[in-house]
Amino acid sequence: MSQNQHDAKHESLIKTPKQLITVIVLAFLVPIVIIVLLSQYITNIRRIDLKSAAMSPDAVAKRLKPVAEVAFADTGSSGAAAAPKSGEDVYKSVCSACHATGVAGAPKFGDQAAWAPRIKQGEKVLLHSALNGKNAMPARGGAANLSDLEVERAMVYMADKAGATFKEPAAAAAEEKAAAPAAEKTAAAPAAEKTAAAPAAEKAAATPAAETKTPAPAASKAEGKKIFETTCIVCHGTGVAGAPKAGDKAAWAPRLKTGMAALYKSALQGKNAMPPRGGNAALTDDQVKTAVDYLTGLAR
Repeated sequence: MSQNQHDAKHESLIKTPKQLITVIVLAFLVPIVIIVLLSQYITNIRRIDLKSAAMSPDAVAKRLKPVAEVAFADTGSSGAAAAPKSGEDVYKSVCSACHATGVAGAPKFGDQAAWAPRIKQGEKVLLHSALNGKNAMPARGGAANLSDLEVERAMVYMADKAGATFKEPAAAAAEEKAAAPAAEKTAAAPAAEKTAAAPAAEKAAATPAAETKTPAPAASKAEGKKIFETTCIVCHGTGVAGAPKAGDKAAWAPRLKTGMAALYKSALQGKNAMPPRGGNAALTDDQVKTAVDYLTGLAR
């Protein structure tokens, strides 16, 4: 092998400054491109995993879960179902939230002019609207725990106060028969039970107010939820008349800034379209505040 051939074999492939710069640039770019491609590959794998998790049976079932659930009334230790509420009781605890003030176009209680065209439609049409909801009014006035009988009684009570002559439906014979044993058992309770209960009652009466224990937070939350589901949900469950919906943080944010004292005052005394105590005059101050605590807790 000649000297020229040996020199040509070991000659560098980089002959010009431009080629040297190109090699240096590639030495930096190639690793960066490889890192970017790996990152995109890992990200795509994660997206596929997340998509699979979102489409899992449990996740789908959770998204399809209804907003409200039916709550069954407490039957007590005797096992007998509680007597159905009267139309007046249902009105005061549920319907008055809208019908007492005419919120969202609801015909006001006792307003014959507003009720007249509705009464002309007939009792069956009114009952269908009350049970299934119509326009801004939710089904059963937003109280899913009300029975058909209780809803019908409330509808008849309000219609009759506005000039109708509907007859309040009586409880079914089976319900009356089921409630009878409980009433008989109460009436036949031995005097000894009353005597045994007397000391406990006297002790409770003699206990100083300072010793009264405040309810546990869990109990307060449960009571607040119960009041919300039976009274406040009528407006705050659907956002009727501008009421901030339960859990809507954006809608509750400016109200939370005013402070709890202001929120308590609005709930107790009423504000704008909201009637005092949410339309349920039977609620105590503490119960109203408990419901406010529950609603604000959902929005924090």
